[in-house]
Amino acid sequence: MSEKPLVIQAEDLDEECAAWLAERCELIRCKSDDPNFRAHLAVAEGLVVRSYTPVDELLLDAAKKLRVVGRAGVGLDTIDLPACKQRGVRVVHTPGANTQAVVELVFAMLLDAVRPRVFLCKPIVDLAAWKQARKNLTGERELGSMTLGILGLGRIGSRVAQVAAALGMRVIYHDLEQIPESKRFGATPVGMDELLTKSDALTVHVDGSPRNRSIITADEFAKMKDDIVFINASRGFVVDPFACASFMIAHPAACALLDVHDPEPFDATYPLLEIKNVHLTPHIGGATASASKAMSWVVRDVWAVLAGQEPEFEADYSA
Repeated sequence: MSEKPLVIQAEDLDEECAAWLAERCELIRCKSDDPNFRAHLAVAEGLVVRSYTPVDELLLDAAKKLRVVGRAGVGLDTIDLPACKQRGVRVVHTPGANTQAVVELVFAMLLDAVRPRVFLCKPIVDLAAWKQARKNLTGERELGSMTLGILGLGRIGSRVAQVAAALGMRVIYHDLEQIPESKRFGATPVGMDELLTKSDALTVHVDGSPRNRSIITADEFAKMKDDIVFINASRGFVVDPFACASFMIAHPAACALLDVHDPEPFDATYPLLEIKNVHLTPHIGGATASASKAMSWVVRDVWAVLAGQEPEFEADYSA
């Protein structure tokens, strides 16, 4: 029998990172819905997950030897931190690993909304048709003329503020924490009501704590501008989907660009489907090769715990 600690890889990792861990541990790739998962879990000392393996009390009760859970990503919504702490299971993750990727998606979405465009695939010989095509694709606004509101000025929100300022946007934000001026990148703090009423575009970047569930409801949408560009790339559960659907149907000049949903995946009953000014993407904020590798290097901290060392990025169990 191997003397190396057994670690379960329950979801996809970058192959280089998985190979690195496999050199040090007995690494078993086994998804949580595999019939063999529970048997492996009973003797595993480590578990590596991403977004779709809930680490709850039921799982932890079956993992008597578990010492560390590695989340290849940022949010810890699917991990019961108090239960892990109570059992002495350490949780490590990769804060900041997908910041650049998410920020790029936010601005890709924002530009999609503000600068309509198509790629020509056939000649337009007629000058009148050429002029009409240009007229049809004339943007009504430029980013430099808009006020960007940011709900949550953490790692991603502050980077969004930095990029927006470089593009000439006026940036306002609301956050429950007091953000030092040196970390605002010129963004101005405002109350929640002012954020909602003054923003031409509003992007949400709050964490996954329970206090943020349904913080954008019908009351919040009612305070937004009729032509708001609303972006959510944080957590699906922060937005009431029925309220969002109702607002967007009633305000055709507005648009919603949503990368996160509750639940994921969603079925045909999801209220935001088939609304012309609502655009949905399948949680691709961190979906770049660079971000995936950076998140997969959580294996370094998994090994650190198993080797009796201190990890670099451990969860805040008090959050």
